[in-house]
Amino acid sequence: MLELLFTIVLMIASALMILLVLLHKGRGGGLSDMFGGGVSSSLGGSSVAERNLDRLTIGIGVIWFACVIALGLILAY
Repeated sequence: MLELLFTIVLMIASALMILLVLLHKGRGGGLSDMFGGGVSSSLGGSSVAERNLDRLTIGIGVIWFACVIALGLILAY
């Protein structure tokens, strides 16, 4: 039962991580420039929104990491 719970939380956290990483503004010089990410747009938002997005991404990343460790420990025993 606990394994199922952690698996579901891991899948939700994985989907959220993908979404949050894609929402980040491109820094330039990478793949984002190749697909037109070098053009500045007004949709980038303020620095406060970017900082909040960073915090949310780190929080979901910690949840994702904890679920991976917990599933590893559960499946090891």
